[in-house]
Amino acid sequence: MPQRYIVVLRMRLFNLLFIGDVVGNVGLRELLRQLPELISTYSADAVVVNGENIVNGKGLTEAEANALFAAGVHCITTGNHVWDNWKSRSLLASTPNVLRPFNYPSANPGRGWCLVELPGGRTIGVIQVQGRVFMQPIDDPFKAVDDAILQLKPRTSMIMVDFHADATAEAVAMGWHLDGRVSAVLGTHTHIQTADATILPNGTAYVTDVGMSGPYDSVIGMQKDVALKRMQLQTAHKYEVAEADVRICGAHVIIDEVSGDALQITTFQSPPPRTSIVQGS
Repeated sequence: MPQRYIVVLRMRLFNLLFIGDVVGNVGLRELLRQLPELISTYSADAVVVNGENIVNGKGLTEAEANALFAAGVHCITTGNHVWDNWKSRSLLASTPNVLRPFNYPSANPGRGWCLVELPGGRTIGVIQVQGRVFMQPIDDPFKAVDDAILQLKPRTSMIMVDFHADATAEAVAMGWHLDGRVSAVLGTHTHIQTADATILPNGTAYVTDVGMSGPYDSVIGMQKDVALKRMQLQTAHKYEVAEADVRICGAHVIIDEVSGDALQITTFQSPPPRTSIVQGS
C-alpha cells in the first residue's frame, strides 16, 4: 500500500499593536496611562506608535521618544509635521527606530524603515512612506516602499507599513499595491478613523486611517475656535492643541508569524466615543 503522509501546518500568532497620530502632550500622557492595559488586552508582541504631532502638534524630541520606549514601544513613526520641529532632526539622525517617511530626499536626516528585534529571535519590519496627493511633491512612495521591502524581506516574514497620506484613494491604491507582500498597511495623517479595516485577498491587513490619539473636543486635535478662525477668515492663526475628551485610537493586527499573512485586524478607540445621549429621568 502507498504510504500516506500527514502535513502539519505550523502557525504562530503575532500580535501587533499600532497607535495612530498622538497629538500634543495631552495625547502622550493619555497614551502612557493606557498603554500597559492596551498591551495586556491585545497581548501585544510589538508596539508601534505614530508620534509626529506630540510637541504642540509638531514633531517630537528625545524626551518624548524615551518616554514611549520606556513604556514598551518598539518603534515610532512620524510624517510631514516632524520637519516643523527642528529638534526632531537630531532624534531622527541618532535613533534608528524613530522613522520618517522613506520617500523624502535621502539628504534629510533619519531612516524610513527598521527591523524590530524581539525576544526569542522574532523580528518585524516597519516601513514608513508618505503620500503625494495634496501633500509635498516628494519621491514616489510606491517605488520607495518596494525598495524597502527588498531590504527587509530576506530578514523577516512580517512587515508593517505606515502610509502617511491625505487622499483616501492614494491610500487604497497603496493597499492594493502591497497586498500579499506585507503583513499590514495602516494609514495615518487625517486623524479620522475610517471604517474600512479589512484583510485584502492576498493576506494583507489594511485600514485607510487608524485615527488620532488625542483630544476629540477639537478639530482634529486643534482648539475649535482657532480652527474656525483659520477656516472662516482664511488667514493664519497659531495652532493650539485642545485638551478635552482625550481618546487613544489604534489597530490590533494578528499575524501568522510563519507566513507573514494577517489573520485579523481590529480598530479601536479607548475610551469608546459617545454615540447616544442618555436622557435624564
